[in-house]
Amino acid sequence: MKILVYGAGGVGGYFGARLAESGNKVSFIARGEHLRAIKKSGLQLESINGDITVHPEFVTSDIDEVDTPDLILLGVKSWQLPEVASELKKIISRNTIVLPLQNGADNYEKLTEILPKENVLAGLCFIVSYIEKPGKIKHASFEPRIVFGEADNSRSKRILKISTLFSEAKIDYLNPENIQLEIWKKFLFICTISGIGGLTRVSIDKIRNSAYLLDLMKQTSAEIRSVANAKDIPLNNEHIEKAFQIIENQPKGTTASTQRDIMEGKPSEIENFNGFIVREGERLGIKTPVNKMIYECLKPMEEQARKTL
Repeated sequence: MKILVYGAGGVGGYFGARLAESGNKVSFIARGEHLRAIKKSGLQLESINGDITVHPEFVTSDIDEVDTPDLILLGVKSWQLPEVASELKKIISRNTIVLPLQNGADNYEKLTEILPKENVLAGLCFIVSYIEKPGKIKHASFEPRIVFGEADNSRSKRILKISTLFSEAKIDYLNPENIQLEIWKKFLFICTISGIGGLTRVSIDKIRNSAYLLDLMKQTSAEIRSVANAKDIPLNNEHIEKAFQIIENQPKGTTASTQRDIMEGKPSEIENFNGFIVREGERLGIKTPVNKMIYECLKPMEEQARKTL
């Protein structure tokens, strides 16, 4: 299959390398030193599942140089999706499949505001990986998984086709009965920890060990559930309990990627996390005071970071 991976970071780099290893024609959109290193020496993957080096079919920073692919995996940040979707309009055909893998609850909607709905699947992923140095991805822990499906949760031919693709590449995957619920379950966890992490600038274990901050996280998650339920997403108390079990089990020193972006002065996904809940709450008539407090406190830093783009 002819595959384009847009974004060769921890997410796109890992899954793209596995797909290339299994014999697919994989191209990457990359930038800067990372791009130059991949062109020169290939893409290295250091993984708990085995180290490999792959030589992609094509690597470029210019979308106009890419042939029309069968499948596009999006490994960029959620706030970058509108711009990326506008670029993809130039190269997709009616049969091209676009699969978003980033965090966030409304990525499918962002894409389908620009791209035809028949091109877009809903999706997310679970992975702990990052660019260790230009040209090298480090997969440090946790078995990576891609979760994806049709927006109407139907079992289409293309779902079966991509399932076979991932199986042959030895990529763990799930086609759930309700893809929207799976997206919101992960969003619940990520949104609950990211904003508070960005405010406190300490690791998850230090946040959960504070009775005040733990309660603040619980209020955050309750507001997220209220917004989800108003959108007919069946998040419930069991899902919240499981999210907090994950929070409790995070190793000492763990921080969320959005938190790290905030701490490093980079543009983050806060607009797509707590900011999204605030806006949806206002639209649906649901009060979200804790998410609003977190968002408004982080918003000036986010605006400053985006001035550097």
